[in-house]
Amino acid sequence: MFRILLALAVTVTWPATGPLSGPGNPGRLPRMAFDRLKALSGTWMGKSTKGWEERVFFDSIAGGSVVVEHSFDAHPDEEMYTMFHMDGERLMLTHYCMAKNQPRLVATGISDDASRIVFTFLDATNLESRDRGHMDKCVMTFTNDSTFTSRWTWYQDGKEEWMEEVVCTRAGR
Repeated sequence: MFRILLALAVTVTWPATGPLSGPGNPGRLPRMAFDRLKALSGTWMGKSTKGWEERVFFDSIAGGSVVVEHSFDAHPDEEMYTMFHMDGERLMLTHYCMAKNQPRLVATGISDDASRIVFTFLDATNLESRDRGHMDKCVMTFTNDSTFTSRWTWYQDGKEEWMEEVVCTRAGR
């Protein structure tokens, strides 16, 4: 009887709000989510809930250890980059922002099928204090292989504000 219960405990799946890995398989969900991000490679068109449109390019670099998101025209004639990578068993992102700072976010919630990833603020470079304006949270939701949304929040003076949601569709499909 004890052996059967032990086997059942090992196969338990974790909810998106719980731990990011299961017993005997550390880092499983962050690695699944990183693989999901790698699959974004290519050109995408983004449309913001604030009305603007952008071109977004994803590519995997550095031997597949980094996923680069290159965004054009979210701000007129400007570009931004977001880098996703594993840090041991943590999934991280660094956003190179128009605010001239570089917030680092860590995945704090991942759904069992990696269709939803929640990144929250860890720290930042070029940021005098936490209360200075910066991107603070990103929630990515993958509808299918051709559509995903990213919802970004801004943090300043002790308040988190929803910035916008961007719906991205694969170009040419």
